[in-house]
Amino acid sequence: MLLAILIPFVIALVFFLPFGSYKEKVGQFAVLLPFSLFVFFFLHSTGHGEGLTKAGLHHELLPFALQFHFDGLSKLFALLITGIGTLIFWYAGAYMKGEKYSQRLFAFLSLFMGAMLGLVLSDNLLSLFLFWELTSISSFFLIGFKNEDSDSRQSALRALAITGGGGLVLFGGLLVLGEISQSYSIYELMQMRESIVGHTLYPLAFVLIFIGAATKSAQFPFHFWLPGAMKAPTPVSAYLHSATMVKAGVYLLARLNPVLGGTELWQTTLLVVGSVTMVYTAFHAVTKTDLKAILAYSTVSALGIMFFLLGLGTENALFALGLFVLVHAMYKASLFMVAGIIDHETGTRDLRQVRGLRKVIFPVAIAGFLAALSSGGIPITLGFIGKDLIYEATTEFGEGALLLTGVAILTNLFLFAAGFMAGWKPFSGALPEQYLNLHLPDFSLWLPPLILSSLGILLGVFPGVLDGFVADVFLSIGGQSGVSHLAIWHGFNTVLGLSALTLLGGTLIYLLVKPGGKLSSFTESLMPISPQTLIEKMANQLLLLAEKLTKLLQNGYLRVYVLVILLFTSALLIYKMTLDMTFVLDWEALSPVTIYEGITVAILWAAILFTVFSPSRLVAVASLGVIGLAICLIFVYYSAPDLAMTQFTIDTLTVILFVLVLYRLPRFIPYKFQIRHLRDGFVALTFGAIMGLLAIEVLQQAPDKTISSYYADNAYVMAKGKNIVNVILVDFRGADTMVEIVVLSIAAIGVFGLLKLQIRKSQMEE
Repeated sequence: MLLAILIPFVIALVFFLPFGSYKEKVGQFAVLLPFSLFVFFFLHSTGHGEGLTKAGLHHELLPFALQFHFDGLSKLFALLITGIGTLIFWYAGAYMKGEKYSQRLFAFLSLFMGAMLGLVLSDNLLSLFLFWELTSISSFFLIGFKNEDSDSRQSALRALAITGGGGLVLFGGLLVLGEISQSYSIYELMQMRESIVGHTLYPLAFVLIFIGAATKSAQFPFHFWLPGAMKAPTPVSAYLHSATMVKAGVYLLARLNPVLGGTELWQTTLLVVGSVTMVYTAFHAVTKTDLKAILAYSTVSALGIMFFLLGLGTENALFALGLFVLVHAMYKASLFMVAGIIDHETGTRDLRQVRGLRKVIFPVAIAGFLAALSSGGIPITLGFIGKDLIYEATTEFGEGALLLTGVAILTNLFLFAAGFMAGWKPFSGALPEQYLNLHLPDFSLWLPPLILSSLGILLGVFPGVLDGFVADVFLSIGGQSGVSHLAIWHGFNTVLGLSALTLLGGTLIYLLVKPGGKLSSFTESLMPISPQTLIEKMANQLLLLAEKLTKLLQNGYLRVYVLVILLFTSALLIYKMTLDMTFVLDWEALSPVTIYEGITVAILWAAILFTVFSPSRLVAVASLGVIGLAICLIFVYYSAPDLAMTQFTIDTLTVILFVLVLYRLPRFIPYKFQIRHLRDGFVALTFGAIMGLLAIEVLQQAPDKTISSYYADNAYVMAKGKNIVNVILVDFRGADTMVEIVVLSIAAIGVFGLLKLQIRKSQMEE
């Protein structure tokens, strides 16, 4: 299992190697990767719903174990990722032929495939999150593949911002869930459902996890990143938006349904968000004129249906979900590839310009028509059975069944029309003159979508072959035994009537809605208040705020940086001091102040005043040296000669360096009083007072000599040194000392560079 996940990452690296004159053949051999993995997962038995957990890799240097959980749900997604991936790789080999960076595309696709497999097979929540983020990063490269196009770059950044931001929220939710259960194993979490949903942190964990899943699966109001991702090459769109990335959120919620599902919060949230998403985006799908835009919005609507079914949470709903994930992946990948062929051959995807193409690319027309039949839920297709199962789930829900069924019907009406607009409208009607010379493309382009769409019909005629497969999925997401088997005919009943109503209403919408007509104009007029516009405006305002704060806090003046640091530190310390500190000092326990200590402090104060108010830079530097020497004396008074020597050395070196560079510095500006000096003085005195109060508080605390005793006991035994301070610096915190040496070395090089710098007079004037 571990090898199956790691192989795509290794092959991705291979694809980055220079192949020279054999570059064109990379696509022909790339298909072997997903195909071999498909065979492996197809032959791997799950034991009818019983999850099989396998520890793949665990090492003390890793923060978590790479464990893999393989059951019906994992098998479904693994087969979709590799099976449809096989056809996508095959299709991409022909589609990208002649492209300069085709190798790079296959490398990114392989990387993405490995990340998706790791995601759907992970049993550990932390490893799942690792692969989750890898899918966001690899999809960023895929969506922005045409990096010379500004729209592609913007779409990739938008997708990464939303899915990456959602990923951070998801990480918080997974950590909360791990804190509740004290385990990150999904298999173990399934045994703790009652304690998890009854915990006070359950709402927080669910909301955070849901936001992560909703952003990944493009739920309202985060849905707009997915249509924008259509800037990617068609093989990428077909792969990401049918069988892989956009279903990652659905997979996560389905996987955690036995752990978090069944509560009122779960049900209400998923039903509301899923309903809004499926209706809103299905309506928008029929208003678009770009084939890939139609498919993108209908994809978002289908994802909304999946959230909707998880929200219902009944036996029928979970069973319908298991089949619908498969149905949607098959017909949507096929429709995307058909749209790509049309674009590849005609140079456009605009429905207002393409029609009658069945006369020149007939096999492609068959693939599109069969996929549209499955998408619309026409009888004898697998899509028909999937739609009927959805209606069974809504009509038998109980309270609210009428409303939920109405939402499902309304969505399916628009999806029916959208499927035929993308799958059949480009091939119907009269062929324009500019397309008379079109020829049928290479079979590697049209055969993959034809295979998928034909499977939708074949499995619709013989759905029984999927009984065990869908049952495994059903049982792995929390279903119980007793759900009816798949069948093409269930007699004359309410569900059949709803299906007939959907076919009739969908056909009317298809015939009445004209691409680019009034409905399209209406949706365009609503763009100023669309979620995309509002969220992007919020993001722009956030960037403006960040810019203003940066200019305020990071304006290039060291004094401002120090001021901000002191203000922030003072505020935190004052807050903490008001909560915890008592400031009751036993003055009698302190040693009396001697005359030489008092004189030293007086010299220290005088040197500070000279430093601040001196009109001469040389006097200011000398005063700084006096301050350092006074502190050295205080160290000596209190039996710290090692610190005194260190301080003396540093201060002497500092004064010498200052004097050396004095003549290189611009003319000294004498002190002149300004209002900001009052502010600076107040901040400095406040911070000094706080430090003094902290010192008083420290004097009241009983010293803990555990650490000093440890060093004293082990300095000679462990480090073979008698000088404890030297042992601490060199052995116990040697890495820190080494970094300090590096910093000092860099500073010395910088000072040396300043000393050697020769600036011409003309340059100084500039």
